[in-house]
Amino acid sequence: MVFKVKIKYLSCFRTILKQLFFNQFLTVLFACKSIYLSFFNQIISMMKIQIILLFTFLSIFVINAQDSKEINTAYRTEREKINTLVHTKLKVEFDYTKRHLLGEAWLTLKPHFYTTNTLTLDAKGMLIHKVSKNGKDLKYEYNGKEIKINLGNTFDKDDKYNIYIKYTARPEEIEQEGSAAINDAKGLYFIDPDGTDPDKPTQIWTQGETESSSCWFPTIDSPNQKTTQEIFITVQDKYVTLSNGLLLKKTKNKNGTRTDYWKLDQKHAPYLFFMGVGEYSIIKDKWKNIAVDYYVEKEYEPYAKEIFGLTPEMIQFYSDYTGVPYVWPKYAQIVGRDFVSGAMENTTAVLHNDMAYQVSGQLIDENTWEYTIAHELFHHWFGDLVTTESWSNLTINESFANYSEYLWIEYKYGSDQADAHRHDEIDGYLAGGNELKDLVRFHYNSREDMFDAVSYNKGGAILHMLRAYIGDEAFKAGLKLFLDENAYGTGEAHQLRLVFEKVTGKDLNQFFNQWYFNNGHPILDITYDYNEQGSIVAVSIKQTQDEMFEFPLAIDVYEGAKPKRYDVWVDEKNKSFSFKVKSKPNLVNVGANKTLLAEITDHKTVENYIHQYNYAPKYEDRREAIIGLSENQNNDEVLKTLTKALNDKYYGLRILAIEKFDISKTNSKEALKTMEKLAVNDPKTLVQAAAIKKLGLLEAKGYAPIFTKALDSKSFAVKGSALNSLYTIDKTTAVAYTGSITDETVKNHMKDALIPIYIKDRMEEQMPFVAENLVEGMFLTEDKNTQNIYKEGFQWVVGSDNKDATQNLVDNFVEIGIKYKQYGADKMANQVLNQVLTAKKSSNSANKDTLVKIVEDGLNRIK
Repeated sequence: MVFKVKIKYLSCFRTILKQLFFNQFLTVLFACKSIYLSFFNQIISMMKIQIILLFTFLSIFVINAQDSKEINTAYRTEREKINTLVHTKLKVEFDYTKRHLLGEAWLTLKPHFYTTNTLTLDAKGMLIHKVSKNGKDLKYEYNGKEIKINLGNTFDKDDKYNIYIKYTARPEEIEQEGSAAINDAKGLYFIDPDGTDPDKPTQIWTQGETESSSCWFPTIDSPNQKTTQEIFITVQDKYVTLSNGLLLKKTKNKNGTRTDYWKLDQKHAPYLFFMGVGEYSIIKDKWKNIAVDYYVEKEYEPYAKEIFGLTPEMIQFYSDYTGVPYVWPKYAQIVGRDFVSGAMENTTAVLHNDMAYQVSGQLIDENTWEYTIAHELFHHWFGDLVTTESWSNLTINESFANYSEYLWIEYKYGSDQADAHRHDEIDGYLAGGNELKDLVRFHYNSREDMFDAVSYNKGGAILHMLRAYIGDEAFKAGLKLFLDENAYGTGEAHQLRLVFEKVTGKDLNQFFNQWYFNNGHPILDITYDYNEQGSIVAVSIKQTQDEMFEFPLAIDVYEGAKPKRYDVWVDEKNKSFSFKVKSKPNLVNVGANKTLLAEITDHKTVENYIHQYNYAPKYEDRREAIIGLSENQNNDEVLKTLTKALNDKYYGLRILAIEKFDISKTNSKEALKTMEKLAVNDPKTLVQAAAIKKLGLLEAKGYAPIFTKALDSKSFAVKGSALNSLYTIDKTTAVAYTGSITDETVKNHMKDALIPIYIKDRMEEQMPFVAENLVEGMFLTEDKNTQNIYKEGFQWVVGSDNKDATQNLVDNFVEIGIKYKQYGADKMANQVLNQVLTAKKSSNSANKDTLVKIVEDGLNRIK
């Protein structure tokens, strides 16, 4: 699962978008009028949520949001297998009015080892109408969470038996902590079931992870169970359905409904069961002879292959890389409105958050969902084919899926882009709060706590270190052996170690004990000493964290353009290495292969950074050099190197060089000329956009032709930068252009550029549009200028008599308050709206009574 989310916009997400609200909102609004100060002081003391940001493409997936309470000391074991699922057959139909599922379940089971005469099934919040075996009613007890069934006789190991249950699932009446870090794990979700929301289609989708499939059918809801399945789904004939496996039959019923029969003959875990229902266009694709389908709303039909079209190539790549061809009978992807996570790897039927939806103006810049598509696909090897035996060993699922993103990027786009992605993932882990968490954890408060930046980000980084340590071919051979030995079963970290030991002949206990069954990471302080008389350079490595780590390290010593590499082993908290040199090195590059997960403080000079950018080959080398040099831009050699970086081979570093370049101080004609060329001709539209934005800071009228021409670009990023830059030198033309944008799709996707102009120019007719985006705009940026503009917009709306804008603002806060009530967001929203109410009551507007009522209604909705 791409979770909590990798939200791909400051994730996925990974619903999670709005969880960013809590930390960022405080920062953004704190500087508002003094009436808010006491409120925000209360919020600071109230909030206990840690939000971990993962920057992935342009975006994010928030990977965790969990309480800071003490960890439960109870040991979290694998769930005991008393009975084992063999086959699950379901018949379901829906009561949209009541938000109920009317179901029948036929379960085939057998004792796991010991004889038994009882069966306990998970069944949350249901009405149980009948339980029988071979047509005979059975006695049972039901407590709202579990059905304890007396089987009537005793069964031995491998004696199969069949249970029938007729039931009603009532997801709206279930309260349990769930995968979106909200008290909302209902398992089955009805989206606009009454058809009353003009902005949403009617849909149904399910979300089983971690243990919520038992909210819509009785089962043993544990990841160490595996079962084949078949399901009959009855829906209105206008809807399409999607489930696991193959659609074998469609039957039209006399009452205008249709029953679809889906069947999967391979075993998988109950949490991977899926149903999706709605009005979708189905875009057909294929890998070899296997169907690869994309289920999207009709509006996005023209863009489906732009969004998902690399899937067949991904399937081939992962089949080749693991040595295990894709084993499942189809691969479908569907987009669900209001999905509570980022995406979910339901076997053969992946569900994506609607943030996956993009149009050509976005996709020409970057497909911000591509890495998520890869992540969920790779779960069909690690997660679906071999599943974690317990949530403590979630690394088997999520660390591999996280690292699969790196593997895909490396294959498709090269090592620079892959290393940039890895850097962002590690930043997400280092964001804080993860230092005391083992990768494999047998102590946690909730199983949902396992879905964090340790299981995902750190786990992926650990796999990268393991690959570097044992070598590419051994790594691939280990993956294949692990998958072959555990196919359609479960796995844990110890099995993983044994497999890699079997392949390599190495004892990997130290590696696994340190990285899998322990916590933290090295924090290194690097110093150098050159002894001219002895022609020796000494490198001192000091570990400043509490517990010592042992690790291999590559050190490159540069005397000129080519380095001499020394491979060393660090096994002390203070370790020094000495190397013979002919003269003082231009650069000593510690950790030259850039695989170690560590925080490193290095003491390099400007001259070191210049040499590093010019000759050290890795993305991290050049990135570090650009950042280091950007702090010394009065130096001619520095400016020369930064100008060179404007043409770096990797577009991400071209953007970084543009952003770090202090264009207001430079007199370099070469740098300006390069920037102008990038703005017009760079093959990457994101680089063009960055260059246009930077040139706009000069407020030079001579750039008007560049900016005006850029408004015709297909890229929303280029258009947006051009519009904002043009506004600084030709306000009339820029404002006229904003008025020409009437297409709602374009308007929504260019809102980051449009809204500041709407606010600055007090464009009253656009105030409702501004108001419905204020909450997002105030917390989804770290740019202070943007934050100030949105604060200004907030105050503009609060002080206005615009009914539609007031309604939109209130609706935003009400939505946040209700959806995140468990985190105290209702109190936050209530406090803000009370301040808005005070402002409206004190106004002299002719609409005063209406405005007051809008805010009061919002306050009542929160209550």
